[in-house]
Amino acid sequence: MLPRMSEFPANPMRLDPYKNFKFRVKWDGRYIAAISRVTGLMRSTEVVEHREGGDPSTSRKSPGLTQFGPITLERGLTNDTAFENWANQVWKLGAASGSEVALNEFRKDIYLEFCNEAGQLVRAYKIYRCWPSEYQALPDLDANSNAVAIEHIKLENEGWERDTSVVEPVQP
Repeated sequence: MLPRMSEFPANPMRLDPYKNFKFRVKWDGRYIAAISRVTGLMRSTEVVEHREGGDPSTSRKSPGLTQFGPITLERGLTNDTAFENWANQVWKLGAASGSEVALNEFRKDIYLEFCNEAGQLVRAYKIYRCWPSEYQALPDLDANSNAVAIEHIKLENEGWERDTSVVEPVQP
């Protein structure tokens, strides 16, 4: 049997990948309460195909426009108004004409922290120039169901990068 190559340099005895249930989200310098779900960070780059005139049977490929997918945050409904306040900066019903949007402050950088099972920070991402394109204040309500009321906010963004200052901790 071949020896197994360690995927965790600081914890070579660890074999299992990280679980996806411990994380925190921060904006405006504070952690946002009770977030239970964050959709994945995704980027895609279009493929630009071109051919050279002297080579008609094959095409060449090069990278084109890169786009960053929206991120959705979900949490159980509480009295914390962080989602609503941010969504209201993008558009607010009943605001005076010309002041429906707070143009100088509706974009925010957010920070996503990902932790191991022991709660130690193992990865973090900086997500740039986010703004809410969708806000759901209440879910469908059903007197016959047995569920938690969930609010969600969908954030458009202009890119993200891993915070390389966060390194793998030695686990307890």
